[in-house]
Amino acid sequence: MLKGIAHYERARDPWNAFLDDLARAENDPEWLRNKNWSGVISRHTSRALVQNCKKMGIPLVDLNDGPPFPGVPKIRPDNLAIGHLGAEHFIDRGFRHFAFSGFGSDLWSCERRDGFREALQLAGYDCHVLDVKWPGEMSPQWDDEQVTKLATWLKSLPKPVGIMGCHDLRALQVLSAAHAAGLKVPEDVAVLGANNDAVRCDLPYPQLSSVDTNAFLSGYCAAETLDRLMHGDDVAQADVRIQPVGVVTRHSTEVLAIPDKNVVNALRLIRERACAGLTVSELVRQVAASRSQLERKFRHYLGRSLQAEIRNVQLARIKELLFETDFPLKKIAEITGFEHPEYMCVLFKRLTGESPGSYRNRLPGKAEKSTSRTLRIAADDWSGGQ
Repeated sequence: MLKGIAHYERARDPWNAFLDDLARAENDPEWLRNKNWSGVISRHTSRALVQNCKKMGIPLVDLNDGPPFPGVPKIRPDNLAIGHLGAEHFIDRGFRHFAFSGFGSDLWSCERRDGFREALQLAGYDCHVLDVKWPGEMSPQWDDEQVTKLATWLKSLPKPVGIMGCHDLRALQVLSAAHAAGLKVPEDVAVLGANNDAVRCDLPYPQLSSVDTNAFLSGYCAAETLDRLMHGDDVAQADVRIQPVGVVTRHSTEVLAIPDKNVVNALRLIRERACAGLTVSELVRQVAASRSQLERKFRHYLGRSLQAEIRNVQLARIKELLFETDFPLKKIAEITGFEHPEYMCVLFKRLTGESPGSYRNRLPGKAEKSTSRTLRIAADDWSGGQ
């Protein structure tokens, strides 16, 4: 989020930005009132902060993934879409058993759970759920209790099972519980988190796969919204939902829960060579199976054709390049295996409902320059959904 805010600011006259990483504004309201702020971006917005900003007559943008405050614009992730991505990630890997664990007391967690369950129901699958109440802060005793409870739950689930945690820390508890229960990850239990906190995801063994919620874009949009407020625009009722980028796959879900070796081999080849111009005919020759047989198996295990799977992989790579680079469409078409960029554009629009150019224009870095302002960025605690 901070990178997104900085990216917005760098394209304009500089702000004098202060990071309140000690949460002084929360603990000492006088400290906030005695500073000459022009605006506030808060990651853990409280009613007291809202009231203080109102008294001071300065705009506030809320980045917390909780219920909105009247008159305060909110930027938060699309939690239903995050849950959908998690379910689709496991379905794509051939899982038939699924589970979710989160905090039933927190709206953002419930939304992610509901999105996960909805996507599974649409595909004809059930979902096991273990929700607990978030105690307010994480203690070693509470963590040990959760691992014990999760281990008992994991043993009762059908295997192999794909499990999504409401965020990375909950998923890490699931990982610990799997180890405690003597279950293999990802062979018996594949584990997926959300938020893609790179440090937390890379430290454990195995490394944790996670949904990238696009915190960068959240920060960018928050800065853009604050800038508009400081210029007098009326955006107080804004409630922006940020679409997730996708799943960052690491070892905790790097498995295909499909008993058919031909299908597994075909999927591996598609992931490796879809953007190198792989055709269905070439794929069938490499797998050494008849096309009709392989098509039937793909529709049975994945619910789509060989060609659709190739296109899915290409589409994901196109989106990645549109987001991460400034390459022209001709270059992106070349990288993703399309001889003609025009055809790539037609296919992209057919699959997504918008052109590559329109998709790219919705990404950060397109706003106009604005005048210099001062802002404060409030600190955050770990328990928020983002």
